Amino acid sequence: MDRLFQNKPKLKNYFHLHFLVFIAGFTAILGELITIKAIPLVWFRMVMASLLMLVYIKVAKVKLKVAPKSVLKLSFAGIIIALHWITFFGAIDESNISITLAMFSTGAFFASFIEPLIYKRKIIWYEILFGVLVIIGVFIITQSEIKYIKGIVLGISSAFFSSLFAVLNGHFLKRHTATIISFYEFLSGVFFISLFIILFGEGFSFEFFSIAKSDYIYLFILASICTAYAFIASVYVMKLISPYTVVLTYNLEPVYGIAMALILFPEKEKMSASFYYGAAVIIITVILNGILKNMRTLKRKDS
Repeated sequence: MDRLFQNKPKLKNYFHLHFLVFIAGFTAILGELITIKAIPLVWFRMVMASLLMLVYIKVAKVKLKVAPKSVLKLSFAGIIIALHWITFFGAIDESNISITLAMFSTGAFFASFIEPLIYKRKIIWYEILFGVLVIIGVFIITQSEIKYIKGIVLGISSAFFSSLFAVLNGHFLKRHTATIISFYEFLSGVFFISLFIILFGEGFSFEFFSIAKSDYIYLFILASICTAYAFIASVYVMKLISPYTVVLTYNLEPVYGIAMALILFPEKEKMSASFYYGAAVIIITVILNGILKNMRTLKRKDS
């Protein structure tokens, strides 16, 4: 009985981690519920998240001063995360949640090639094997769901941008706190999308802000719970749970998201058997990749 009570704090952290993964999967649900297009959706999300992050910075008294060179690097990453979110929600618009999340799972495949370029290390043999398996999974899905080809392309693009962003952030975390990184990235993302809307869109007209009340509510949930809170909480959880467990658990995001989509939107989200075979190949491959990488890291520490 005493051991049970001693493990309660750790158990609480594990539940918290799974709740954060659930929130990550719920992001796709909100993307389906929000009626505006991907570009204005991401603009509203990043503006609201920036303001909420600024409130947190003021309360926590975080110093925002960084070198101009670092601001430029963070700004580039901010554009990448903006492109990731735009293509992610664009994929939902062009297909559905299940297709988008299955394609988003290919991010581990891209990371296995982006990491060696950024960190100048050799490509590991099993990363190539897993990359081939991911391609097979995508091929199976594409063959059975060719009508969603635009969503598939956008989903894969989103996975690429997400992987690039994650690798860049891993590099930035060596010099800056996660809060400062995110704040500057959100600001640069807002500036980038604003410039795009002014130059290539209809501008910030009355119609741009004239959206449904329900959209504002969903956008606030997206910006507060699914962005600002999820980010700050994930940093806290990573201090209490091993990074391996965190990364491996986040691989369940598409599983949670697809399960929620099937429950909430059964008519739109019900896919062919081939889709689930392909999605299973991708998700299992991603999890195996995480396990092998952890084993490799442990061997290095022991040697």
